Amino acid sequence: MPKLKHQPPKYCKIKIKKKLYAVVYHHGKIIYLGAYGSPESKIAYTRFIAEHKDNTSLYLPEDNENVTVKQLALSFLDHVERTITPQGFGHLRSAIKELLKLYGDDTQVGDFTPSCLKLYRKELINSGRLCRRTINDRVRRIVAMFTWGVSEELVKPDTETALKSVKPLSAGYPETFDHPEREDVPDDIIIRTLPFMVPTIKTMVKLQRLTGMRPSEIFNMRVGEIDKKTDPELWLYKPPKHKTLKKTGQKKIVPLSKIEQKLIAPYLKNKKPDAAVFSLHTAKLERKAANLPCVRFSSKNTEFFDKDSYRREIEFAIKQANKTLPDKEKIPHWTPYQLRHSASSAMEIEEDGIDKAQILLGHTSPNTTARYNHRQLQKAKEMARNRKDIFAEE
Repeated sequence: MPKLKHQPPKYCKIKIKKKLYAVVYHHGKIIYLGAYGSPESKIAYTRFIAEHKDNTSLYLPEDNENVTVKQLALSFLDHVERTITPQGFGHLRSAIKELLKLYGDDTQVGDFTPSCLKLYRKELINSGRLCRRTINDRVRRIVAMFTWGVSEELVKPDTETALKSVKPLSAGYPETFDHPEREDVPDDIIIRTLPFMVPTIKTMVKLQRLTGMRPSEIFNMRVGEIDKKTDPELWLYKPPKHKTLKKTGQKKIVPLSKIEQKLIAPYLKNKKPDAAVFSLHTAKLERKAANLPCVRFSSKNTEFFDKDSYRREIEFAIKQANKTLPDKEKIPHWTPYQLRHSASSAMEIEEDGIDKAQILLGHTSPNTTARYNHRQLQKAKEMARNRKDIFAEE
């Protein structure tokens, strides 16, 4: 597996007339920093790295000629790392790693043709690990890298145009597969699982099912993002980031009815605005109090859940439930992502349900007008006021 760790010039030493000097080797040149090991030389090195941090020249030939695919990849990764989400950066990094198994130091960007891109795609297909949509997504990311290269005058426009001629894999393409569409989880299954969850997870699940929010909008919820003053009846949750923000340019607002307010209120007490509403630390204490074994959490030391720790909590509850239930009553596996579908399905059953489901889930078109968005928010508020508590008898 090729390494993609960025490699800026190292702090080195050179001996001249029995004296040691600190230097940096850059594009075949020696840049002197001062006496080796001295505070001045280390400051000079830090300044050099800072000045070049946003400069792709750290990874490219001095004249921008004969750029290799690996050099382009490293420069592109460095460019986007601070502008995309960690998840998006991880997907891009994975796509590039697979590319550099085939084309790296020895392949110049001008020699990377549509045939090369198709061979890369074929290797992804042959691995048997990735579905058709993921393969198309990885190919798209590689083409985007070359498009960026054109804007930086590292890649010729003809190369980018040729790569864009490679069409995405269509459904049913030989040797590819598609994952089945994610289904909703029935409410009775959710209710049967709840008794085996610690209070924090139980509240998160209920809130997600009632509002149709994405898992990330639940576990990233902060105290200061809940507006209690604008509407006399409803609280308004205003997540600063959401999946369609970049696409639509529109902020999302989730109205919270009296039902959701009652669920959330205990988790807001005595917390600062930037604190997590649903704390990972609190869930751990609840486990300890109930003499339950620990669930494997993310290695990051944070008070916030992530998609994996939230999912594992639900999986653990299902596992605990099935230890005591007879075979005919076993709870099937389900995940937080299915809760959003459950909320949508419940809405679609109603009259004009498809429109209501769209509003509940926050789906909008990039061309939606501001006036329509206002009507949409008012409809979402009306739906929140009329929401039924499906967990009332739980």
